[in-house]
Amino acid sequence: MSVFTNAASSTPAETAAYVSAVLGLIEGQDPLAVLRATPSWLARVVEELGTDAVSVPEAPGKWSVNEVVQHLADSELVFGWRIRLVLAHDRPTITGYDQDRWADRLHYAEGNPQEAIERFAVIRQSNLTLLERASAADLQRVGVHAERGEETLAHIIRLYAGHDLLHVRQIERIRSAVAEM
Repeated sequence: MSVFTNAASSTPAETAAYVSAVLGLIEGQDPLAVLRATPSWLARVVEELGTDAVSVPEAPGKWSVNEVVQHLADSELVFGWRIRLVLAHDRPTITGYDQDRWADRLHYAEGNPQEAIERFAVIRQSNLTLLERASAADLQRVGVHAERGEETLAHIIRLYAGHDLLHVRQIERIRSAVAEM
């Protein structure tokens, strides 16, 4: 299993390794710049791939580009909720979720990728507006993640920017695999 896999059944050590690896992807980059760039990048790649190719997984049991886009749209909802919890409440509990269960039960494979990109872009812009208004003190506010413990808003921002980069890499890998089929 890859260090970039964050299954719901992950041990605390596996979760810590995942967080460290994802944060390593953002190292040396401005997290807000990464967060700003992802929606247009996604739209361009999905348009280039076309309707048929976005639905092809890189291998059996793996996600397609469409499923990754659906995940990113839902993940952005979760990010927005977490931002708002941390900004508005004192030390709120932040719950985790099983991304594979969401993909299955929310029928990611059947979703419309253009609609998911639109949702992602609108929610991302709303989240960026909040983050760009956040003060230095706001960035140090803490939420308590059910699986990872205390996380500052600044940490959560870096984690989501790294999450974007992780899925950009994944989409590039899927795109290469699909082109070879």
